[in-house]
Amino acid sequence: MSYTIPKVQRAAVVAQTGQGVQVKEDFPVKQPEDLKPGECLIRLHCTGVCHTDLHAALGDWPVPPKVPLVGGHEGVGEVVAIGKGTVDSPVKLGDRVGIKWIAYSCLTCEQCRKGLEQNCSSVKLSGYTTDGTFQQYVQSWVNVVTPIPEGISSEAAASVLCAGVTVYRALKYSRTLPNDWVVLPGAGGGLGHLAVQYAKTMGLRVIAIDGGEEKRKLCVEKLGADAWIDFTQTKDIVAEVKRITGGPGANAAVVTTASPSGYTQAVDYLREGGTLMAVGLPAKAELNASIFFTVFKSITICGSYVGNRQDAVEAVNIAASGKVQVYYASKPLQELEGVYDDLGKGKIAGRIVLTM
Repeated sequence: MSYTIPKVQRAAVVAQTGQGVQVKEDFPVKQPEDLKPGECLIRLHCTGVCHTDLHAALGDWPVPPKVPLVGGHEGVGEVVAIGKGTVDSPVKLGDRVGIKWIAYSCLTCEQCRKGLEQNCSSVKLSGYTTDGTFQQYVQSWVNVVTPIPEGISSEAAASVLCAGVTVYRALKYSRTLPNDWVVLPGAGGGLGHLAVQYAKTMGLRVIAIDGGEEKRKLCVEKLGADAWIDFTQTKDIVAEVKRITGGPGANAAVVTTASPSGYTQAVDYLREGGTLMAVGLPAKAELNASIFFTVFKSITICGSYVGNRQDAVEAVNIAASGKVQVYYASKPLQELEGVYDDLGKGKIAGRIVLTM
């Protein structure tokens, strides 16, 4: 099997943070002969768009991205080249694979050995510290890409590779048991609508929090959330969570919203022994929680940052089995700037997937 690799391609490039995205038709493609052992080249079918990509374009996180930058970290495509000298590659030419936020980790340091590959000291981040998936061809690493099984479309798998993996891992480590109550602020968004479904596969009872009728229909009527709270209509979210749960509050909260209020409220509506899984990343907000009640109620606050290779395989396989459905709209790569605008205004329900 052989492929003809072009010299140039279409790519969405941020020349300087905060200056917008330019779609170029002459961005260079890394050639097969330039790949190092262990590297591979992926011809992308599609890529998801994540709120993290917007932060990368704006450069508003404490750790700045590289520039110029090709963003994106939810790509699915076909392996079209593998670096000469690669030994025992887990993928071969023609395989369909996914590219995640964690583009590379060494797999040998202490954090990698403990399953915290996302905290590897040598980590490379797709679409942040290394060019990502808003291009037709992307260089990656054979030991880090995720095999995509049959039973799931490339478009759906793209969103699972970041949004799905992130919420799946958070729920996995939330110390919940079947029939426990979990609150999901931002439930109608890209991460949240997948969190609703993964929570239901784990046997949890879901309280979805978001705003607007479109997101209510998505969370309750399509995804099966057990209860709904519209934050634009409800004056006291803490009291409403306690009412729904019969008084004591929820067992866990997975906060996917970028609003700092989502974190502050969670400590108040969690029951004794509850767990707050912090997932959403506001650019500059701080977590303001009552230390007294955090201690007095034995609350656990845990930061959950994407997931490792095993989390990704599990999340994709669950989705491929039909238990998790990704609600997305497809747009061409050229419309990325408009997608960013809608993301910033909170207008998107589900996910946006860009076609190449």
